Amino acid sequence: MRAFIFPGQGSQSVGMGKALADASPVAREVFGEVDEALGQNLFRLMTEGPADALTLTENAQPAIMANAIATLRVLEREGNVRLADKAEYVAGHSLGEYTALCAAQAFDLSTTARLLRLRGQAMQVAVPVGEGAMAALLGADLDKARAIAAAAVEAVVADGGGAQVCTVANDNDPGQVVISGHRAPVERAVSLAKEMGAKRGVLLPVSAPFHCPLMQPAADAMAAALADARIAAPLVPVFANVHAAPIADPDAIRAALVEQVTGMVRWRESVLAMVEAGVAQFVEFGGKVLAPMVKRIAPDADAVSVVTMDDLENLLKTM
Repeated sequence: MRAFIFPGQGSQSVGMGKALADASPVAREVFGEVDEALGQNLFRLMTEGPADALTLTENAQPAIMANAIATLRVLEREGNVRLADKAEYVAGHSLGEYTALCAAQAFDLSTTARLLRLRGQAMQVAVPVGEGAMAALLGADLDKARAIAAAAVEAVVADGGGAQVCTVANDNDPGQVVISGHRAPVERAVSLAKEMGAKRGVLLPVSAPFHCPLMQPAADAMAAALADARIAAPLVPVFANVHAAPIADPDAIRAALVEQVTGMVRWRESVLAMVEAGVAQFVEFGGKVLAPMVKRIAPDADAVSVVTMDDLENLLKTM
């Protein structure tokens, strides 16, 4: 069995999609449709930069999606492959869940692009710049990360910091958990990490504290947008971030996407659940982030990243 998986924020880089678009009219068509849906030349930003504009959440999210969908569409149309014939499940990390749903035709491409633009904008304005932060706790499992986050909140409150939020945002793999919340406790967690048993804590260069309760205004905005969005039953079930379990009902998908904004990305559990369900191969489209995570979670699984035309040709030989 096989799962198609799709990366989240952080996998963007200037130049993304250019080689694919140069080689394939199918890819150019995808980028053109996204540009039209958004009313901007996102593809030029992807290929030419500047990097700081591409990194803005409202641009990075649709750009990462467009690059992954273009890669998949080239496989499907030039390789004569049907997703439903080659994958039993789809899944994505954070915004990648929208990409997965687009890949499985629950959302059309234009709707996906517009929803991700809105999602990026809503997440950016939910917390004033400088008030929130995120950090990776390396060498920490989920329980250890939760203990470090709780200790950090307790320490800041004891210092007179008032009510604080610091929770686990992403359970990525057995040795990498990301925390999110108010800046003071997140910074305190970084300083506490080593003495509490993690290898180290590293502040992440992000503009907002994603996947924590501080994102509730963004969750409300997405609830309103998704209420009006057409969601079809996906061709194959999607493993939802917040459930680490497959869902296919449109109403369940809508609810999971709203919950995802403030909820934890249960990526490690999702991969283990897919393996338990019989998935032996994971194919990451448009990035090189998730496949290494999969190998750390499930060393016996086959995990490949597909970014270039050569990658696509090699993948076709294994299908």
